[in-house]
Amino acid sequence: MSPTYSRRDLGKLAGTVALGAAMASTPAHAQGASPDERARETEQKMTDDERFSLIISLIGAIPSIGVPRDKRIPEGVNMSAGYTPGIPRLGIPALQSSDASMGVTNPGYRPDDKGATAFPASIAVGSSFNPHLARAGGAAIGREARMRGFNIMLAGGINLARDPRNGRNFEYYSEDPWVSAVLGAEAVHGIQSQKVISTLKHYTLNNNETNRHWLDAIIDPAAHRESDLLAFQIAIERSEPGSIMSGYNKINGTYASGNRHLLNEVLKAAWGYKGYVMSDWGAVPEWDYALKGLDQESGVQMDVKQWGAEAFTDRLRKAYAEGKLPKERLSDMVRRILRSAYAVGIDKWDAAPTLDMAKHNEIALEIARQGIVLLKNDGALPLATDRPVKIGIVGGFSQLGVPTGIGSGAVLPVGGYAGSVNIGGAHGSMGSARNMYLLPSSPLAELKKLLPQAQIEFDGAYTPAESALLARRSDVVIAFGIRIEGEAFDLPDLSLPWGQDAIIDAVATANPNTIVVLETGNPVSMPWRDKVKAIAQAWYPGQAGGQAIAEVLTGKVNPSGRLPISFPESLAQTPRPVLPGIETPWGTPITIRYDEGAEVGYRWHAQKNQRPMYAFGHGLSYTSFSYSDLKVTGGESVSATFSVTNSGQRDGADVPQLYLTDAPGEKRMRLLGFERVILKPGESKQVTMVVDPRLLARFDGQAGRWRIAPGRYRIVLGKSAEDPVLNAEVQLPMRVFGV
Repeated sequence: MSPTYSRRDLGKLAGTVALGAAMASTPAHAQGASPDERARETEQKMTDDERFSLIISLIGAIPSIGVPRDKRIPEGVNMSAGYTPGIPRLGIPALQSSDASMGVTNPGYRPDDKGATAFPASIAVGSSFNPHLARAGGAAIGREARMRGFNIMLAGGINLARDPRNGRNFEYYSEDPWVSAVLGAEAVHGIQSQKVISTLKHYTLNNNETNRHWLDAIIDPAAHRESDLLAFQIAIERSEPGSIMSGYNKINGTYASGNRHLLNEVLKAAWGYKGYVMSDWGAVPEWDYALKGLDQESGVQMDVKQWGAEAFTDRLRKAYAEGKLPKERLSDMVRRILRSAYAVGIDKWDAAPTLDMAKHNEIALEIARQGIVLLKNDGALPLATDRPVKIGIVGGFSQLGVPTGIGSGAVLPVGGYAGSVNIGGAHGSMGSARNMYLLPSSPLAELKKLLPQAQIEFDGAYTPAESALLARRSDVVIAFGIRIEGEAFDLPDLSLPWGQDAIIDAVATANPNTIVVLETGNPVSMPWRDKVKAIAQAWYPGQAGGQAIAEVLTGKVNPSGRLPISFPESLAQTPRPVLPGIETPWGTPITIRYDEGAEVGYRWHAQKNQRPMYAFGHGLSYTSFSYSDLKVTGGESVSATFSVTNSGQRDGADVPQLYLTDAPGEKRMRLLGFERVILKPGESKQVTMVVDPRLLARFDGQAGRWRIAPGRYRIVLGKSAEDPVLNAEVQLPMRVFGV
């Protein structure tokens, strides 16, 4: 069902942003100027009080978790993650931000809000390998934000999945910088197409949640440029996000929000980024971060809670009065904020957009469909829909709905959650707010719709012995395995919680015709893998996830998802079999050395000659595809052309992947390109990929340039990082370029 919003509801949701009035007071001659010119002109007219008012935001009241209303937020303002007052006399609208990448969140800010579309996790978008779908989801989120008067979305999480235990991997796209950059950029484009600023986050190396405020991430600077920073660089070039959000952690000993090298020297100087840098909430312990590249302190009350004081209010004003903060730097901070506002057009809003919530549900459904990855299939799928089979459905709260990742990105859907259970945890306020949320899309109910002749029974996975009873009297068993992952918590291992591995093992022992559906944000250890006939990875599939799962299992939808992260055989295959600091209490300073450098995920496995359980890029289909006629040419970069043919009996989508496997003098694995191709049986399509030369190069830290070594490069066309099909060699000349 789609909610109906009355004018009164829209008024409440829009609050007192007064964007139309703000636009009306903007000088007419400024409307035709460039964003940079407008920002300079406006900033010159501001008082210092007005300047300081723009460089902080205030988190809104959340009574349910004890966050009180800040008196600096005017009455009538629609509560959200961040509020910065506007300056009506200069046509500057109030800045209001909301989390995040999976929809407009509402952890208690707005009691009158009827709910938003709960989109699938970003990692499901990553599995789709579909940039168009990333943009469509972003645009829908932008529309729902704008309807509420929010002109900034704290979206665009593109941290690389360096560790399969990271609690926030579900908020990110991939372990690969190219995939992360391309999809993240498209999501930003979608959001900003609605005249809503989007962030890219969390800059940078916010790759683990364990003691994240006290975590020092150590990495070789050149390797950093070839991995996490490359994802940000490419995404910024492709999408021009209005803001970059810094992370909580330190990088090589210096906090991200005050890292002069990464903010001033790399982001702003080398890359020429013109937007503004906002902090994460509670990530600014010192006022002098303003000198080191931070432009806005977000949710200042969180810094009081975390560090004991606000940084960019009284302390920064005092530094300014004493001459420690130059006026030009204060002006630069303000101009950057204004420049993004003008470039994206948040000062040019007209009436709130009309929302088609049914259409947004269709987008969420399509992301879930394309994001499901069929990992294994020994002939068990698709399920026959025209036979009176006995099917046992086991576990995963599948009678109620599908789980979602938790933390600041969790979206309250229209009509509320189907269920909520407090899990708890030892990490302070984040631990007490750790809940299992179920979105109201029941896989059990959806399977009953698509299998009208089947006799379906449900078992709640109470004990292995009880679940085995149902398995024995069923022709087929579908067992659901879920794990709740989220902010502030890394996983100690890759097992399923609550004894679910034992349940699945008992079920598969009792009935070999067992299909497993996993709803997690990370890889799973799967000790029962060899006992089951099929495994589908559904991630956190969003508010239409139950329908998508049922459609894939029954063949109504041909699975086309591909793994955007590697699934290791065990943690022994990862760079850190034991996660440093995982055993320490919240608040303990820890150090994590990312000594794998740029060799993240599939790159690491290739370097170590390891074969993971399921490789990056892996995913099965109900049809088959063949590749032919690979032609590779070299020059300043590499261009590859090849043909893809649907050699099976069903319509389907494939994701051919182009890799570098060998460079002069070294074995080096890099994804160079991908494309999602939809084909009918017997149909062929020619695909051309032009490679970003940075994916072929090494970063020369001393020169601050990219360097392609002269020699022969081996290029492989494959179905995954571990499934090469065709290969070619190309000669490249030496080239030094870029920054």
